[in-house]
Amino acid sequence: MRIEDEIKQPVFRNAYEKAIINLTYTAGWLEMRQAAAFKPFGLTLPQFNLLRILRGQHPRPATVALLIDRMLDKTSNASRIVDRLEEKQLVTRTVCPANRRAVDIRITEAGLALLSRLATDNVLEPERLGLGRFSEEELQQLSDLLDKMRAAD
Repeated sequence: MRIEDEIKQPVFRNAYEKAIINLTYTAGWLEMRQAAAFKPFGLTLPQFNLLRILRGQHPRPATVALLIDRMLDKTSNASRIVDRLEEKQLVTRTVCPANRRAVDIRITEAGLALLSRLATDNVLEPERLGLGRFSEEELQQLSDLLDKMRAAD
């Protein structure tokens, strides 16, 4: 559906305004779809993101600083997310033997199994998230355009 129809605004001042509104609306739309996909598994999108980061580090530990650096949502509270994942026994947290002020965070076997189950259950399948409508070439073009947008930083 066109952004004009979604937000019931038939006219925009210019292409810039339309693009920024469309991008903002679509980001929220995608986030809601992802949240719905993770809900049956008792996960939030930031929790899933941290588990993926820890799986990439596995078996090496991660620090909170490393997690913050790699998180998709830089405004998320990594320490609080680790707390929640530890309560669910999906991660462990131990004092680093080399630096007692640092904490080592590792994904558990249960965390790895949950990520495996999410993949097996096709929780993030392209069709569910609206990306199944695109060809491989279009997806690459979309990624390139988004990269180009952020290149100004």
